[in-house]
Amino acid sequence: MNMIRTPDIYTEHFGLAQRPFSLVPDPEFLFWSPAHRGAFAMLQYGLMTRAPITLLTGEIGAGKTTLVHHFLATLDEDVTVGLIANARPDSTDVLRWVLPSLSVDVPRDADEAERFDRFQSFLIDEYGAGRRVVLVIDEAQNLSRAALEELRMLTNINTNKDELLQLVLVGQPELRDRVRAPDLIQFAQRVAANYHVPAMDGETVLRYIAHRLRVAGGKPGMFSRQAAEEVFRASGGVPRLVNQLCDLAMTYAFANGTAQVRRATVRQVLDDGAFFAAGRHGPTPTTPSEGPAQ
Repeated sequence: MNMIRTPDIYTEHFGLAQRPFSLVPDPEFLFWSPAHRGAFAMLQYGLMTRAPITLLTGEIGAGKTTLVHHFLATLDEDVTVGLIANARPDSTDVLRWVLPSLSVDVPRDADEAERFDRFQSFLIDEYGAGRRVVLVIDEAQNLSRAALEELRMLTNINTNKDELLQLVLVGQPELRDRVRAPDLIQFAQRVAANYHVPAMDGETVLRYIAHRLRVAGGKPGMFSRQAAEEVFRASGGVPRLVNQLCDLAMTYAFANGTAQVRRATVRQVLDDGAFFAAGRHGPTPTTPSEGPAQ
């Protein structure tokens, strides 16, 4: 079928204010599933208890980055945040990218000892001013063992009473497996808060689709329940894949001139191979009738 590729391809057709299933992380669309509430509570717990290391893991596209950005937006002004959006796997000196993330100026020709002294002085100054320092590293599964060990050593800087640096490491499931390795036992012992965000189950996917449609100015009935169930089967409940398939299904519905995404619409997307992860979906079930997603 001929596809028109514009950002708002179907919004007018469905009477929407914006696309409900964009792949770009958007805190406005944050869906509070039980798992995401648990993850957010653990981030808050880690901050409140001054946990040296907080670990947040989840499948690719599970919504970790959106959740972390929402968490950072809720922090008070007495928290100084350094955010590294994409961990560098080839780094051998973590302070080279940690210091810039905290806006700490260091001469280019400074050696490792000078950078450490500057970092330690920064932590002490922030503590003296009543501020805590939180360093957030996304895609932390890319970090080497040596980099993880360097980060652990940074959390050893303390006042004998309080931690001067708190780490929040966000990554894919292999991050958790790596930290559990016998050669990183000292690192694991510093992890005081951790949470794994699983993929959504079928009922949660239905609520997720309905939520995003409402936020975009639509109604849950734009997707039939059977269509939403087909989306769950094909996506495995991973939010990013749910978004991708739903966006394509709404585009197909627009091209077909229909006001509702039905199971046949989703199947058409899958059968055409337009959904990159279409290999996940199974045989078509027999469904006598269709109702709204929620």
